[in-house]
Amino acid sequence: MGVKETLQQALVQRQQQTLSPVQVMFVKMLEMSGPEIEENVRRELDENPALEEVDDVSEHERDPNNETAEQMQRADYTDDDLPAYRLEARNHSVNDVYHEPIAVAGQNLADYLMEQLGHGNETAETMEIAPFIIGNLDSNGYMRESLDKIATDIAITTGIEYDPRALETAYCAIRRLDPAGIGARDLRDCLLLQLRRLPSSPSVNLAIDILERHYDAYIARHYDKLTTALGVDRQALAAANDVIRSLNPKPAAAFDTGGDNDLARVIIPDFSVEAEGNHLELTLLNKIPELRISASFDDDSLPSSTASNSYQNIYITQQRNQADTYIKMLRMRRETLFKVMSAIVQLQRPFFLTGDESRIKPMILKDIGNVTGFDLSVISRAIREKYVATGGSIYPLKFFFNEGVATDSDAADEESASAHRIMAEIKKAVEAEDPQHPLSDLALTKMINDAGINVARRTVSKYRERLLIPKSNLRRKI
Repeated sequence: MGVKETLQQALVQRQQQTLSPVQVMFVKMLEMSGPEIEENVRRELDENPALEEVDDVSEHERDPNNETAEQMQRADYTDDDLPAYRLEARNHSVNDVYHEPIAVAGQNLADYLMEQLGHGNETAETMEIAPFIIGNLDSNGYMRESLDKIATDIAITTGIEYDPRALETAYCAIRRLDPAGIGARDLRDCLLLQLRRLPSSPSVNLAIDILERHYDAYIARHYDKLTTALGVDRQALAAANDVIRSLNPKPAAAFDTGGDNDLARVIIPDFSVEAEGNHLELTLLNKIPELRISASFDDDSLPSSTASNSYQNIYITQQRNQADTYIKMLRMRRETLFKVMSAIVQLQRPFFLTGDESRIKPMILKDIGNVTGFDLSVISRAIREKYVATGGSIYPLKFFFNEGVATDSDAADEESASAHRIMAEIKKAVEAEDPQHPLSDLALTKMINDAGINVARRTVSKYRERLLIPKSNLRRKI
């Protein structure tokens, strides 16, 4: 039986939203971090001759059609329907003196180790092999690769096959270098390398015995088992524990291992919020220079419309239009960021006044959208990799967004508790607990419930882990 083919035509209606090139530009600029937008502005200044920095700020301010960022923000945020506290924008120009922290890279670990080997009595073969072994140390100074694999890599790279005993000799020589613990296979090995260099004493000897024979019990903090197994009292165990805790688990952490991820990260805040009594002052820390269209690209600079000048006219017009669009997008970005941060300050006013993280209220993107009128996607991009300095600390804007957890319905305020309040309660309880009898998650849950926050034990466990607080058995002190 044959198959009958038919051709049908159907009309389907779809709704699709597309972004214009200008909107795409704005979205990309909005989600850029502070350093990224600064680099973007510098690159645009280099590539577009129609753009230039405004050198004379006073002249710029006199132009009524070209308001500064501060003038725009003061005009936007002086309405009567704003909160009673003060919001001011003090945009720093590119010429302002701004002191920011500087990340200084330490001495290179590989050079430091090779320098020590050079002062010893190592053989030429050891000096040849050592750089390959040192190159396999991780950022903490640990040796994670096997010597067999390193030998294979050397043979592939150089064509030289070294005797395994030569690699072992070079590896042992590196483990004798400073900082103590370098070249360790794991944490236990690292601590033992350091202990064996210390002058002999009852506490040091006991510490070595603990790590060599009772490491698992020590890590689990089974102190009763340790005192019984070692035949010592709590005081001696505590002295040995103090010795172990004085050791450095990351011997290479202070060195520059050559990778960007190992250098100190510097976070430059985008905003600052300062409390003065019952008032709050919001500052947009804007290091982006004010831009304008160069006078050589204004309408008067266009040559007469002749065939020979047509291409020149098109070029001037294109560059000028691109510059004008870029300036507008940069201004929109600045205004959007300020409005979003103003809404955060408005909704989290108790925290910014006191610095008490337990005062942070439940807040989601929709709450900011209700205040600003912005789409949730715009708000999400606006808070990406943005930071605020307040009360001596720097917080990512995402820190202030958290779901609420229902409180006891009998509570007087009948509001929801934020995750920050629950975590504050956990921290307070753990700090006040008996170190020899730490609180279990069940006990923490009961205490928080008694405080009027109705949460489940699994919720308490989740927030305890988020705070990097170990389980109760791992918090037990001697």
